[in-house]
Amino acid sequence: MAATSEIAEKQRRVNEFLDKGGYDALLLARTDNFAWFACGGDCHVNTAQETGVGSLLIHRDRKTLITNNVERPRLLEEELAGQGFQEEISLWAKDALPLAIQRLAPGQKIAADMPLPGVTDCSGEIALLRRALAPEEVARYRALGADVGAGIGEAATDIEPGLTEHEAAAALASHQFSRGILPIVVLVAADDRLLKYRHPIPTGNEIKRTVMLVVCGRRQGLIVSATRLMHFGPLPEDLRKKHDAVVRVDAAFNAHTRVGARIGDIFKAGLKAYADQGYPDEWKLHHQGGPTGYAPRDYRATADSDDLVQPNQAFAWNPSITGTKSEDTIIATADGPEIISASPDFPTIEVKAAGLTLRRSAILER
Repeated sequence: MAATSEIAEKQRRVNEFLDKGGYDALLLARTDNFAWFACGGDCHVNTAQETGVGSLLIHRDRKTLITNNVERPRLLEEELAGQGFQEEISLWAKDALPLAIQRLAPGQKIAADMPLPGVTDCSGEIALLRRALAPEEVARYRALGADVGAGIGEAATDIEPGLTEHEAAAALASHQFSRGILPIVVLVAADDRLLKYRHPIPTGNEIKRTVMLVVCGRRQGLIVSATRLMHFGPLPEDLRKKHDAVVRVDAAFNAHTRVGARIGDIFKAGLKAYADQGYPDEWKLHHQGGPTGYAPRDYRATADSDDLVQPNQAFAWNPSITGTKSEDTIIATADGPEIISASPDFPTIEVKAAGLTLRRSAILER
């Protein structure tokens, strides 16, 4: 059951948003925003859809779950229990969100996180409400990060030469599912494909020497991203050099991610690290990551990103150099960046950046 303090904080942020915009109510229909306001409640069925099987209509003095008779039992018993939601339930064959809004808020000014007749789409502004994680969210995020990191590390020990990327992806996903985590992104690349593609969905390609595992794992709405590499046999010097460089770039991004920092300046620090390591143009071949939390990335950071890092805001930077990559999820705490997705027993490299000493994942040699 969600903590009273977290429920109250979410309502406070929504009330402030309503007051600022002159709205009567806020409609949340996207799975990420539903999970945020519902303190981890999950309304998804189809992972390919951004909207879920339930929506929340939030007034200053009441909040209502809008769903159908099929979804009502699970949502109220497993996802929203004890949170004080009223109900607006329709027969599944007559499920119509706009009609429900008309019944619940006739003539009212409604803000929403998606385009709908009679409402104002405020998706960008609503996403801002999620940026600074509440203490209860930080606790859930740390637990998720530990599980994602452990799962990807264990998957690496299951993989052997001769397996296909599909089989490696199955192992990677299995170690997430067994921890109650939904792997919403699973990428695997081996050998030549690792040199060619930055976003390699798994194929029947057979693993010979080098393989990269990438996962974005979601639980209670929060998402943790991580990447690990492994190599069978002696590690080629060229690959070792590239990975040593990319973890130093990653450390620069992470070390500069401090409360109050301008995100565009963090990005510039990462670009400088690319140049200092002798790879000044590699950043152009793949986005570098950015703010995360209830989305794999809220947006992709650039040098023009003027947002400031919020207290307890999550980030996932993912610099890459052809053939290698470094990625973990961090929280920008008052004491500095905290890496939450480390893999126990995975080899690491100690890197100094911006006055901090960080441990970044090395390539596992087997």
